[in-house]
Amino acid sequence: MSKEKAFYLTTPIYYPSDRLHIGHTYTTVAGDAMARYKRLRGYDVMYLTGTDEHGQKIQKKAQAAGKTPQAFVDEIVVGIRELWDKLDITYDDFIRTTEERHKTIVQKIFQQLLDQDDIYLGEYEGWYCVDCEAFFTDRQITDGRCLDCGRPIEKIREQSYFFRMSKYVDRLVKYYEEHPTFIEPESRKNEMLQNFIKPGLEDLSISRSTFDWGIPVPNDPKHVMYVWLDALANYITAIGYRGDDPKLIEKFHRYWPADVHLVGKDIVRFHVIYWPIFLMALGLPLPKKVFAHGFFMVKGEKMSKSKGNVINPVPLIDRYGLDAYRYYLLREVPFGADGSFTPSTFVERVNADLANDLGNLLHRTVTMVGKYHQGKVPAYDRVLFDQELVDLAQQTVERFEQAMEEMQFSQAIQEVWKLVRAGNRLIEKEQPWVLAKEPAQEARLHTVLYQLLEVLRITSLLIQPIMTQTPRSIWAKLGLEQGDATAWTSLHSFGSLPVGLSTNKGKPLFPRLEAEEEVEVIEKMIADSTAAYQQGATQTPKDEVEEKPQAAEINIEQFAQVELRVAEVLQVDRIPKADRLLKLQLDLGTQKRQVVSGIAQYYQPEELVGKKVVCVTNLKPVKLRGEWSHGMILAASEGDQLVLTTVDAEIPNGAKVS
Repeated sequence: MSKEKAFYLTTPIYYPSDRLHIGHTYTTVAGDAMARYKRLRGYDVMYLTGTDEHGQKIQKKAQAAGKTPQAFVDEIVVGIRELWDKLDITYDDFIRTTEERHKTIVQKIFQQLLDQDDIYLGEYEGWYCVDCEAFFTDRQITDGRCLDCGRPIEKIREQSYFFRMSKYVDRLVKYYEEHPTFIEPESRKNEMLQNFIKPGLEDLSISRSTFDWGIPVPNDPKHVMYVWLDALANYITAIGYRGDDPKLIEKFHRYWPADVHLVGKDIVRFHVIYWPIFLMALGLPLPKKVFAHGFFMVKGEKMSKSKGNVINPVPLIDRYGLDAYRYYLLREVPFGADGSFTPSTFVERVNADLANDLGNLLHRTVTMVGKYHQGKVPAYDRVLFDQELVDLAQQTVERFEQAMEEMQFSQAIQEVWKLVRAGNRLIEKEQPWVLAKEPAQEARLHTVLYQLLEVLRITSLLIQPIMTQTPRSIWAKLGLEQGDATAWTSLHSFGSLPVGLSTNKGKPLFPRLEAEEEVEVIEKMIADSTAAYQQGATQTPKDEVEEKPQAAEINIEQFAQVELRVAEVLQVDRIPKADRLLKLQLDLGTQKRQVVSGIAQYYQPEELVGKKVVCVTNLKPVKLRGEWSHGMILAASEGDQLVLTTVDAEIPNGAKVS
């Protein structure tokens, strides 16, 4: 098979610190839909997923569970594989970063970068998020919270190996300019340029020495590699990079560069800044595209294992079926945007689209074929075809293919459903039950029934990437076996359904749900799932709690350098494209100033107006998301809770706090 027919698609490799939730399945189901689509189009697909198993967070979780890190991740990975099987994920490889095929190559990569002076040994002092395995500079952090997940972060100082990011930044920006579709949606590219690259890209710490669960740095075993260098390399280690076997060498050259890296928007920075620069240093071509999709939200917040506001997909699949679940994920939200999962929208989508539209068309059509033509696919007169329907069918195929190529899964589905609804309209327009009463209309009746069956055949072929079981169920009802009439190429020939096949009425494919009852059922599922995750989060041994890093001692003179004053909140605004930040206008008595604070997930703007808060007024100004912050407001936080430090309303604005 020729090189151009290869298609390499990846998901992020998932962090096995706990069970996965709907948000994780969203990426993987989307990737599976794309992989299935490309296979149907004749491509040699490599669809890669896997697990990112190293890091401080895993080591702490394993210690808390009384297990070795390897035993801890082994157990969770079994559950991840079982979930992918339940979702009919057709991955071609599952890479684990604890596998020797990965570890040995990552060490070779590190040594090469060290030998060519892209890596040097130094000392790191700055902010670190254990949960995201992410480093931040003082310039980026104003409230002690992670820019990605919003959780508290810690100040660390340790010896570290650094990668010379600044050496490649100009090449990276030029690459963005020359390859405008490298990052999609485009808004993600603008965010990276404005918030990370233009302010100045500092050299990146790529090793840790305060824990040992990771891949050892070559010839310096007290260091383990920073998890993102380790994890990102999976995209090339899994397909044979630096392998000795000729088959691995051939495999790498066949599939690299990747056609698409699918990622959530929370990790896009690592994939479009760090990863391209690592590849440039290795002399390798960059992936053709990084597509960063949005989040499925619950009550306006991103699902998070640490928050416990996650939804376990298994009960949903068990009750409503895999195809209803996959359909909802890919239809409900345009891929790339944020969306919300709610019980009511799930039930409405199943009832309206699957039961009313597709299910109704299938059941009515097969019933009428049984009643008016002994259950056999009738012969037809092409002259009597409804030309608008035929034209729509061809347009549907073309528009579906275009949307799938652009990974606009929701749009692709909507195009198919236009055809499904046109089929239902044809029934109402032609009224086969009336035609059946007129012998002179027999040819017309048979042609109408055939067109309906053909619409169902075309629909069943198009939805194969989206719904893995329904297409074959439709084929069974049409009496259709896999062959020429189920080949993708047959989509361009309206009238490919063989005449004379025996149809099978059977039971409705998607029975209607009792909306009120099922909404309550799903709400209970969410409550049970949330409770289970929160219970797991609270079961933390005492000795782990005591491991929290203690701040370094300071003397009274050092403390006196911090100026704290009472400030009244006059106005609060949200910052576009910054989910966690609020812009506050403060009255300090003798002056007014603006402060940007990462408290959007804890407070609504309107509830802050009028509060008297404590503000650090002599901090160096910093620019966040394009807005200047002249200070910092104080808050108390523990885990995922945060409360602002406020004072009595009688204290005047600008009063000094000591």
